[in-house]
Amino acid sequence: MEWLSCIKGAIDYMETNIMTVRSPEEVAESLYVSASYLQRGFQVITGLTLGEYIRNRRLYLAAQRLVYSSDRIIDIAMEFGYETPESFTKAFTRFHGASPSDIRRDRSKIVPFLPLRVSIVIQGGKAMDYTIEKTAAFKVIGFMREFDFETSYKEIPKFWDEIFSQYAQSYINGREPGNDIERALVENRIGEFGVCIDDIGSGGKFRYMIAGRYTGGKTPEGLEVYEIPAAEWVKFKCIGAMPQALQEVNTHIFSEWLPGNREYEVSDKLSIEWYSSGNTQDANYQSAIWIPVKQRNAAPA
Repeated sequence: MEWLSCIKGAIDYMETNIMTVRSPEEVAESLYVSASYLQRGFQVITGLTLGEYIRNRRLYLAAQRLVYSSDRIIDIAMEFGYETPESFTKAFTRFHGASPSDIRRDRSKIVPFLPLRVSIVIQGGKAMDYTIEKTAAFKVIGFMREFDFETSYKEIPKFWDEIFSQYAQSYINGREPGNDIERALVENRIGEFGVCIDDIGSGGKFRYMIAGRYTGGKTPEGLEVYEIPAAEWVKFKCIGAMPQALQEVNTHIFSEWLPGNREYEVSDKLSIEWYSSGNTQDANYQSAIWIPVKQRNAAPA
């Protein structure tokens, strides 16, 4: 599906089913696309996660119901998916800056949140530096953890900090590895890849792996091995300090390259971040984003 049509389709689906839609996965399934790519693209383009969009729209509609009906607050809370009046009041007050009772007395305090209209304009500027390469299947080894789409932008950097503060200090300080995990980290260059795997399929979660190319041998407890399938990848080059450089390229991918690309579309439910060695804060630091693609309307192999 063409990317701009996909984002618009997500908004249309959520608006049509605003009171019943259960999860980002449901939205993605309605469009036959990967939940991780839909989530990432939607957030880049709109500044909101799918979950935030649904919650904000419901809280705005709940305010309208408060003002234009005499329904009890507890009934409105239940109708809009909140199990208790307390949880509804907390979310409502956080969004509107006023309680349901305050809004009922003074409708001017309502914070509007209307349906989004998406329009992407491809503008001139720095050209994206990328190659398209076919890669054979290969295995990676590393630390795997599940994340929620809603909080992953904040939680994944914490995951990196946690792993490297716990296992990479010997390497960083020039000492010999002190245990099996530290040896595996050095021998397999764990930290070369960040792998996003969208194969859980429910609960708003996906798997993320801090990984390196697996060289064989024993897999220490606490690490996992995962096989990256053979694929054709578009590899976007990033130059600059982290995480700003990677975030900037990621934004261009989802706001410009995917919407404007008539030849390729995303082909699998995973993506890879590649990191070089060196100082990640250096202005010339190199990294990359790999996305599996296929030619549009390509005949089956």
